[in-house]
Amino acid sequence: MLEPYDKVVLGVSGGADSVCLLFVLLEYAREIPLELSVVHVNHGIRQEAEQDAAFVRELCDKHGPAYFQENADVAALAKEWHMSEEEAGRIVRYRAFERVAKETGATKIAVAHNSNDNAETLLFHLFRGSGIRGLGGIRPVREGIIRPLLCLERKEIEAFLQELGVAYCEDRTNSGDDYTRNRIRHHILPYAEAQVSGGVVASMGRTARILRETEDYLERQTHGALKHCVAETDTGYCLETEAFRKEDPVLQKRMLNQLLTELAPGKKDISYVHVQDMLRLFDSEGNRSIDLPFGIRARREYGRVFLERAAVWQEPFGQVKRGSVTGEKSGFCVEIGLDTLKGPMADEEGSLTITVPETGLCMNFKVFSYKKGMKVPQNEYTKWLDYDRIDKSLSIRSRREGDYLSIRDGEGRLCHKSLKKYMVAAKIPAGLRSRIPVLAMEEHVLWLPGYRISEYFKITDNTEHVLQVQCPEMEEDDGKTSCGSTYF
Repeated sequence: MLEPYDKVVLGVSGGADSVCLLFVLLEYAREIPLELSVVHVNHGIRQEAEQDAAFVRELCDKHGPAYFQENADVAALAKEWHMSEEEAGRIVRYRAFERVAKETGATKIAVAHNSNDNAETLLFHLFRGSGIRGLGGIRPVREGIIRPLLCLERKEIEAFLQELGVAYCEDRTNSGDDYTRNRIRHHILPYAEAQVSGGVVASMGRTARILRETEDYLERQTHGALKHCVAETDTGYCLETEAFRKEDPVLQKRMLNQLLTELAPGKKDISYVHVQDMLRLFDSEGNRSIDLPFGIRARREYGRVFLERAAVWQEPFGQVKRGSVTGEKSGFCVEIGLDTLKGPMADEEGSLTITVPETGLCMNFKVFSYKKGMKVPQNEYTKWLDYDRIDKSLSIRSRREGDYLSIRDGEGRLCHKSLKKYMVAAKIPAGLRSRIPVLAMEEHVLWLPGYRISEYFKITDNTEHVLQVQCPEMEEDDGKTSCGSTYF
């Protein structure tokens, strides 16, 4: 989870779990050098929220970590985003963690999930109809997010704080039964502990770990099966019926589920029944088709099954708008003049945020001097580019015919590779290619977010100025609350 000299952002609410996390990492930082920063998010829901913030601030003042606070009206945001306060709060928290991580150059984000949380997640997914991935619970390490307390039960955490003589805040929202997780926490797990078997939380943790290992194995098998059965088309995928039938039924379902969720803008409405409907296409005679969520259509023609997706784009948090984002004429595009990056549109710190209205996408730009030895970030959604090599206006847009990246051949020489060929080689689903924004200078693609930058614009010892580009909206979320979205 941690290596010497890591910079770590901790989410600290003031509750027992997060306070324990803070003291565990403070203790660990005595053994290996770590730089800790604390982020506290005031959700604006509880009356005592200001007291919680003051408590966490005092802890940081006393013990040394830098303190950052984010204030948000989560209730209002939940209404605006058409979701529960619990889910909106989670989004706000992780956005705050990611922002501070970028500000401080942190490489890890530490959160305080414990084994009780893991057991609750497993049960929640089971009751909602999940599969192996959901039953695997919470992963200890995922996409730079670490959970050092996942091996501890809540009673162990409270005992540890009592032994240290450290106080913590009580969140009254955790004592009620308004949320499903609270009802599992207050009624189902205690009953199982008392009436079924002692140590159920630890037992469920072991089961979740076994299922995560099983899921990882099946994921590898599914990937191999897809190579044998599936080819990409301009609008989606083509599956060879005979090759598909030779695969085990478990892999058949997983393959269909994966292809459907790749074509859909959100996993929430893809379920077991849709996979079952598709399976029947492989057993039926003649040509027929079925309609699936998000305008996806599956059709059988002459020994093949085609899976095709209508053109849609996804706004933040899963609100889908129907329309076309393919092709040069109907795609999205925002132009960025070179002077704009350093001009009056930039804020006091020289940072500029550009929003693409059609997609809700935001990109943050910042220009600064480069000093030899500075560590270039490896984050998929934060890139450094050689600003001195940019001599024309930039644009954030959908891909176009003629787009290319600069790559190095086997002998280390720079050469051009068409963006289309790169996307095929990178196995980017056909239905997603025109929805991924590109940062380009005319036809030269500087960056394909989530994938790679052009070799021509990489930082070298001769670089004098850096253009830092961040795409926070495309950062993957934690996934803790994506219950019931994966079935196989």
